[in-house]
Amino acid sequence: MIPEIEKATADEIKIFQEDKLEGLLTYLNTNSKYYKRIFKKHNIDITMIKTLEDLRKLPTTTKEDLQKYNDDFICVAKHEIIDYVTTSGTLGEPVTFALTENDLERLAYNEAISFACAGVNKKDVLQLMTTMDRRFIAGLAYFLGVRKLGAGIIRVGNGIPELQWDSIQKFKPSYLIAVPSFLLKLIEHAQKNDIDINASGVKGAICIGESLREDDFSANILNKKIKANWDIELYSTYASTEMNTAFTECEEQKGGHHHPELIIIEILNDTDNPVNDSEVGELTITTLGVEAMPLLRFKTGDMVKAHYSNCKCGRNTIRLGPVLGRKKQMIKYKGTTLYPPAMNNILNNFNEVENYIIEVLHNTIGTDEILIKIATQNPTQVLMQNIKDHFRAKLRVMPKIEFHDKKIIQQLQFPKFSRKPVMVVDKRKFIFK
Repeated sequence: MIPEIEKATADEIKIFQEDKLEGLLTYLNTNSKYYKRIFKKHNIDITMIKTLEDLRKLPTTTKEDLQKYNDDFICVAKHEIIDYVTTSGTLGEPVTFALTENDLERLAYNEAISFACAGVNKKDVLQLMTTMDRRFIAGLAYFLGVRKLGAGIIRVGNGIPELQWDSIQKFKPSYLIAVPSFLLKLIEHAQKNDIDINASGVKGAICIGESLREDDFSANILNKKIKANWDIELYSTYASTEMNTAFTECEEQKGGHHHPELIIIEILNDTDNPVNDSEVGELTITTLGVEAMPLLRFKTGDMVKAHYSNCKCGRNTIRLGPVLGRKKQMIKYKGTTLYPPAMNNILNNFNEVENYIIEVLHNTIGTDEILIKIATQNPTQVLMQNIKDHFRAKLRVMPKIEFHDKKIIQQLQFPKFSRKPVMVVDKRKFIFK
């Protein structure tokens, strides 16, 4: 199930997207209060935007814009909206996203071809380990995508290893949709309860929310720890509410594939210009085919690297490497630039670490400090030193580390109304631009 446009040449894909871009600009200029205002303010003649390169003539859209002018992005009448979702509210108040019937159909198509990219077909059964309630788009998207694909789905929701294993043993799903670190909890529960995980029938997991790969696509520590105990294939998928589109690995596991019929992507530097090939930049997206709230040059905040070589799977689309971190979580620590995922990879190396949270703050002279709070059943100085030594060896710096009670860290990870764990708390007085 590879869409024909994804097997096209780079030039053919470019021509296809430029035609879609022309239609989008006309739609925004007719229906979007926000973009009509932006076009007028910057004296933009949309008829002069003909190519993907011409996108650079347009200003970018930020998360702050979405938050400040949320309703002005809606392009349809209220009676056409049939579903409302909200973001996690990392900038304060959550941002609302409205979806029409066609938007939900687009979302289903996106997830269906994304699952197919990872090798899932209509004969498979998937167990959904993420919530569908609380205005969360991810669980809804996965459910719609599985239905579109024609496969079966078991809606268990997040957490509770005992319930997950009960469903696995009862319904025999072939794939799981889960946060990878939760797979470690499933492994731990199975080992304590004499469950033979490799006789479960599960052959793969579609993994969300956490990276499985190093920058060169080799398995990271979290990946290795899962596969050391469970003989399953692990596929990364990356998406966001704003994109309404996913980037999912194929069987080659060399980055998440771009769906050019759904989204235009740019990888930009700090001056909003494209980075050179193989350089890291901020993923910036323009949605195609979205009715209620299309976005133009929206800066996601995620730092990624694009890969342009054709894939052995038959798709010729751009592939995105693992998300290195969020731009606004970039840390300048003792002369070294860090992103939290690099620290996650080190902490995941220690089985003794039950959970943790990373706090970033400013010291008295205004430079960045890192405090990592760790929960462990055996908080010894030997463990503390081993962790510090790993940081020094891998990242050349050593953050401050403290042992804390597991319940305290869980409270920090799950603040009120949170739908997923918060692993980084940024207490700095200003945000990097």
